[in-house]
Amino acid sequence: MPSNRDNNIITLKGLPYDLGVPRVMGILNVTPDSFYAESRKESEGQIAERVAQLVGEGADMIDIGAYSSRPGADDVSPAEEMARLRKGLAVISKEAPDAIVSVDTFRADVARMCVEEYGVSIVNDIAAGELDNGMFDMVARLGVPYIMMHMQGNPRTMQVNPQYGNFREEVLAYFAQRVDRLQQKGVRDVILDPGFGFGKTVAQNYELLGVMDEMKRFDKPLLVGISRKSMIYKVLGTTPQEALNGTTVLNTLSLVHGAGILRVHDVREAKEVVSLFMMYKQQTERG
Repeated sequence: MPSNRDNNIITLKGLPYDLGVPRVMGILNVTPDSFYAESRKESEGQIAERVAQLVGEGADMIDIGAYSSRPGADDVSPAEEMARLRKGLAVISKEAPDAIVSVDTFRADVARMCVEEYGVSIVNDIAAGELDNGMFDMVARLGVPYIMMHMQGNPRTMQVNPQYGNFREEVLAYFAQRVDRLQQKGVRDVILDPGFGFGKTVAQNYELLGVMDEMKRFDKPLLVGISRKSMIYKVLGTTPQEALNGTTVLNTLSLVHGAGILRVHDVREAKEVVSLFMMYKQQTERG
């Protein structure tokens, strides 16, 4: 399945974009119920303040989401999701018109609206097309990079006793099948998200760091979204609010295992992780 092209290069807004130096994607939740309460932004003023913070701390991308995917979260209609996103995207367009924006949605029509009406650059799908059969065709039509994540089940049920026969092989087979389908549709700019916290036990989440090394066989960049998740605070016996230090540790390990994008709540700290990791990498490669 490997190609001859540099797997760190994607085409973004018609230009090559290098993920060889890891990038930081800042989270903008325009929801009332995301798992990390401090990330919830609903009013235009709150959204504008968050956008300014993300840009000021050096976010390379902004990932906007209007559908909480935390376990057991309430369903949100497509109309409500679009209304929330329109409010947030209008603020981004005003406050940070040059920002690279990703939309976190599993719905093809929502993705189309965001790209066609607001020029969103990336579609970030937690379901890898599983919750909307039209998503792969839509991404091929829109011609934007596509992030697809591994998830067992759906957001409402995924953490109810997740079961695997062979965890590593099932995750790898999941991506192999979907990468192949996308390539058949002409989609080349695909980014893989291992799916930390989505249909996995705490132990499997840590095993997943090792699976990332094997995911390199697909010749695609990797995104890791591990920020303040339960795999941190359940091990430490704390809360999402106290999980920044653990996030930094696991973001560092993710870079060691090949992550090209860190999706985070705390941009400044993640940028520091990238800077220190790149210094380490440069010096060790010289030797």
